[in-house]
Amino acid sequence: MPKPWQEWTQPHKNAIFPLYLLFTIAWGLEMVTHLEELCFWLFLVNSGSVKQDWFRSLYFKTWIGGSLIAVAYMPLVTIFTRSDPQKCEAFTFLAGSLGSLSLTLWFLPILWTFPSFLENLKRNAVDVRTIVRLTTFHELNCLRVFFRLIFVLPLLVLAVDGIRPHQHVNENMFWTEFLTSIAAVGCVTSSAITLVIFFPRSVESELQSRNATRERGSQSRHVRRDSEPSDRDTSASPYPQKRPASAMYSNSDAHSPMAHEYPPLDSEVKSPGLEAPIMGPKASFSPNRRAASGVVIQGTVGLTERALHAHDERMSTVHPFVHNFTSPIDLMDGAQQTLWYVKRQYGPRIV
Repeated sequence: MPKPWQEWTQPHKNAIFPLYLLFTIAWGLEMVTHLEELCFWLFLVNSGSVKQDWFRSLYFKTWIGGSLIAVAYMPLVTIFTRSDPQKCEAFTFLAGSLGSLSLTLWFLPILWTFPSFLENLKRNAVDVRTIVRLTTFHELNCLRVFFRLIFVLPLLVLAVDGIRPHQHVNENMFWTEFLTSIAAVGCVTSSAITLVIFFPRSVESELQSRNATRERGSQSRHVRRDSEPSDRDTSASPYPQKRPASAMYSNSDAHSPMAHEYPPLDSEVKSPGLEAPIMGPKASFSPNRRAASGVVIQGTVGLTERALHAHDERMSTVHPFVHNFTSPIDLMDGAQQTLWYVKRQYGPRIV
């Protein structure tokens, strides 16, 4: 049996209210994040126009108002019931479990309409990788809603029994420990799934990074072998020869380790006789070729994958948030590639 709080020392009694106040603030902030995600997906699923602004929508205003209520009412419940620690504990868990349960139940309409939402995206020719990411999100979200129910329902049972004059569940040590343990498992598991949803693993990026690392290693070994002095170099001039200015950017740069580390952008088109690549239309060009038999093979002009994705996004009736749904890790990779291009074009002095 745990020691009753009436027999605690005075410093421990004084720590009850501050700790519960911090606990309610943390719970309120958790409801703020859940409400933001709920409002965002409700906005995205129900958005009827591609030009609809998230910051001017009713869902965004609902999130702002609900966040202020969640941050305010949770600590107020603890403050008004601080005279009796057991009563404070019961009403604190009652307020938190009711708020989290209402948010969890509001996720059920999203789970119900998400399959039809995915079918609509397929009919609008949305990128396949975006469809895969959204499908993975839907599957993980179903598991997360299930574990959130496991998290809030046992706490709700304990809270309702705690505010009653005759307590039955809280007086039984087995059911108290069992329900508390089940709620802890649901809280930890749902939080872990949330991290997986917010920061999904990008297998494609990992494979590209691994292959680029191997190629850099092989290129560096190849450069070291080529730079080793030979017998014919003993009579060479001690002064190093300068590289001609016209070779600042030649075809040999494509085989340098930097080229393997950051591949050229799709929008780069190299022009003959220029020292640096120029920006051209995002298209892949294949010139006319003459075969050995004398037959001329006509060239082709086709859009790159990036340009085709941008064209599909402009022509689609789906909200742009859907096309841009990606991992924050992928956004950092895109920013790093853009920074590398600016450095190569204009030099490091502007960065």
